[in-house]
Amino acid sequence: MRKIMIAATLSTATLVLAACGETAEAPAEEVAVEAPGEDAAEEALVVLDANTATLEQLTEVAGVSPELADAIVAGQPYADVVALNEVLTANLSAEEASAVLVNVFVPVNLNDQSEEAVALIPGMTDRMIHEFEEYAPYEDMAEFDREIGKYVDEEEVARLRTYVTL
Repeated sequence: MRKIMIAATLSTATLVLAACGETAEAPAEEVAVEAPGEDAAEEALVVLDANTATLEQLTEVAGVSPELADAIVAGQPYADVVALNEVLTANLSAEEASAVLVNVFVPVNLNDQSEEAVALIPGMTDRMIHEFEEYAPYEDMAEFDREIGKYVDEEEVARLRTYVTL
């Protein structure tokens, strides 16, 4: 199942990148990192910033219908990922919304975070929520890497970085 989800993510990433190259609009901010536990040559995770993603980019994401893409764009800019999640859960089940957040997200500001926002980071656990909060405020991303790297491996730190900002 994991391979299927990762393959779907890669397919989506390829379509999003192709769409970015064919449009005159400014591309949404994207971050690609190795998928945890996978060969870097095989897999990559692309996360669109919901504040800058276009209709075309959003409709290429698995689980995002044209109607949902319209709703996401209509809500731009989002104060935080909690606000984005409200739009998603108004249109999808909680499970479907969580699946969309893997590829469409509003980065969590590490120094101005809420527990609710941190909990929405895909794959977040109660323990990691506590660790994110314990080390705030962060001086820079290197401090984030060092402190969170005490609890997870490098690949997971890189994956988590796609969902956070300073």
